[in-house]
Amino acid sequence: MNALNTNRELWAKVFGYAAMVCVLIIVGVPLYYILTRSFMAHSEVYTQPVTYWPEKWLVSNYHDATTTLPFWQFLRNSIIITGVVSTVKFVLGVLSAYGLVFLRFPGKNILFLVIIAALMVPNQITIISNYALIAQLGWRNTFQGIIIPLCGVAFGTFLMRNHFLSLPSEVIEAARMDGAGWWRLLTRVVLPMSGPTMVAFAVVTLVNEWNEYLWPFLMADDARVATLPVGLTLLQNTENPSVTNWGPVMAGVILTMLPILIVFLALQRQMIKGLTSGAVKG
Repeated sequence: MNALNTNRELWAKVFGYAAMVCVLIIVGVPLYYILTRSFMAHSEVYTQPVTYWPEKWLVSNYHDATTTLPFWQFLRNSIIITGVVSTVKFVLGVLSAYGLVFLRFPGKNILFLVIIAALMVPNQITIISNYALIAQLGWRNTFQGIIIPLCGVAFGTFLMRNHFLSLPSEVIEAARMDGAGWWRLLTRVVLPMSGPTMVAFAVVTLVNEWNEYLWPFLMADDARVATLPVGLTLLQNTENPSVTNWGPVMAGVILTMLPILIVFLALQRQMIKGLTSGAVKG
């Protein structure tokens, strides 16, 4: 029996390490490719057979990425749009989840089913109707035209509702018996017990909005409101569109990744706790 358990543990470790190696290859190889190409000369990128290490490290690609187009304006636009959309999504997600869990009103379960149904609908399906509405309002190439359609909170409501349901009912009832109103219950009891989940919600929202491409691409006509992902497309199409100078483009990709990567690394532990909260009770 002990030998059988030992063999099972051994095979579990083998498959576990094999899976980690596969994930590392799938994720790491593209990142390595981007990083090395960001330092390569134009001719070296197109060399056959493929080279996997730059012969000469060109830091000038990063200078070209930030000067060929108004990179810092794209960065400012991304910060504004991501900050506003993430803040609105976070506030609405928390408040709507609180209402679905702690408030009593008719049709609450039906409303939650509608929110779940919204999660099943890809964003691309609503693009045509949103585009027509924003164009009629005259909001194309404006911040509000980009921001408002992105403020849906179905995922945040679903995540925070499930977390609120896992909170100890005894604590909630004790607060209500002490005369806590809805605002005091939310700010003094519910939110202090929901830190990791709120961090997870915030990080997921920040990453999604920072990487949002299709909608800003459709809405932005020039650099005034274009975000970094849209700016990378413009950078790719500068000079000779038929032969892309991948060095500056890959450098721009690295620079675009860095801000959100720093945020993710700083908050990853809290994010993992938030996504797994409620899975184990005790």
